Amino acid sequence: MRFAVWGLTGTLALEDEAGAPEAQRTLWRWLDAFDRACNRFDPASELSALNAHAGQDVTVSPLLAQALEVALRAADATDGACDPTVEPALGALGYDADFDVVRQRPDHAARPPVAALGPGAVTLDARARRVRLAPGCRLDLGATAKALACDVIADALAPTGGVLVEIGGDVAVRGAGPDGPWVVGVADTGSPGREPRVYAHGGGLATSSTRVRTWRVGDEVAHHVVDPRTGRPAAGTYATATVAAPTCWQANAFATAALVWGAGAPERIARAGWAARLVTREGTVAAVGGWPVEEPACSP
Repeated sequence: MRFAVWGLTGTLALEDEAGAPEAQRTLWRWLDAFDRACNRFDPASELSALNAHAGQDVTVSPLLAQALEVALRAADATDGACDPTVEPALGALGYDADFDVVRQRPDHAARPPVAALGPGAVTLDARARRVRLAPGCRLDLGATAKALACDVIADALAPTGGVLVEIGGDVAVRGAGPDGPWVVGVADTGSPGREPRVYAHGGGLATSSTRVRTWRVGDEVAHHVVDPRTGRPAAGTYATATVAAPTCWQANAFATAALVWGAGAPERIARAGWAARLVTREGTVAAVGGWPVEEPACSP
């Protein structure tokens, strides 16, 4: 099943298609729940309300508390390279609405960059579900929330058999497919048909790229992966990073961080114990940490 959500395409695949109707209902229940909790572009979402009350204690739903906890864990695991406090930086770059809206606008006027405040600006009591943002702090959970959604939906469907959930290049796998391990395409540019393919036995796989979600800001081309230290689009060694990890949110966090880390990414990913496929701006491919052997690229 193919679907569209948040300006992205997604895939739901099952080992046993007989369960598809109920699986689709489960999928949309969770996607709606994540949208209400974590969509920074919806003024009625929980995250928008939290951002509007920086400096105050706010009680949040269990789902938003989980999403915030994961975002902070991702920041800690990546030494701040994957940072949920980059919302003001994205806003300064013109990414203040759904991407379909942003890319259809005329060129954005250049604005001064805004460095992220860092995860220390977020105080979370996960058990009590209480959150306080430092004054001026606003959160964007785009680097982890949709990956977490893939994990949560896959976990919810796993008791009925093997399942693959993919949203915008983030993939969560539980169990096997109808013919054995799932086969997942790894795209460099977002254009399907010629991508290499790997076997996925479980866990998560995520791709981040500076080439796909782009728009013009003044005389430059901006993209959605921000270096929290500078507030500027990441401009490191790698244009695309695909990471395999035990969960989709971990894979996404390290794929995002790899584009910020640049030349240091292979060592950091290997030290974490994950595997990765990194593509430089010139197109050179580097395999890290036991990245699986790829099948030849497929023709359209």
